[in-house]
Amino acid sequence: MSTPWKPTKEQLLAATEKTVRDVIGPNLRVLFCGINPGLYTAAVGHHFARPGNRFWPALFASGFTDKLLSPFDEHELLKSGYGITNVVRRTTATADLLRREEIVAGGKRLKQKVLRTEPRVLAVLGMGAYRTAFNKSKALIGRQDEMIGKTILWVLPNPSGLNANYQAKDLARLFRELREFVDRE
Repeated sequence: MSTPWKPTKEQLLAATEKTVRDVIGPNLRVLFCGINPGLYTAAVGHHFARPGNRFWPALFASGFTDKLLSPFDEHELLKSGYGITNVVRRTTATADLLRREEIVAGGKRLKQKVLRTEPRVLAVLGMGAYRTAFNKSKALIGRQDEMIGKTILWVLPNPSGLNANYQAKDLARLFRELREFVDRE
């Protein structure tokens, strides 16, 4: 288990060369999929680690977890059948620095990963990334019509604090809709 820490400016700059390992295992109920690691996340080596990212509070507020976890607790998710991966492995300061080709290629790799691991639901956190990676320009938030093998596809908003389109209560509501769906299945 890692101890929480804050990276220095030098560590943030050096993080562009790092990747973040998937939190993944067999029989997942939900595999949450971010767009790509940010500098802060890559520097500390844990998903959704940047202060202000609302992923962990949304998981708690929606009932996925019974306590507020930190990025350093990410492996606790596996006990409840949840995991984390990314569409693109490359670290960038912001997701808008990714090239379309990277996202498309990441979508192909993600499909192969899902076919291997067979989570019940793949929840992509970012509508733009989902639309690009899966060539679904009209996709909306929520359950998608298509599947990958036996895996249901679901789109949730990007929980980055930079995403002003969704407030914390909106994220909690949308995450809760997914949790309630998974609990019924």
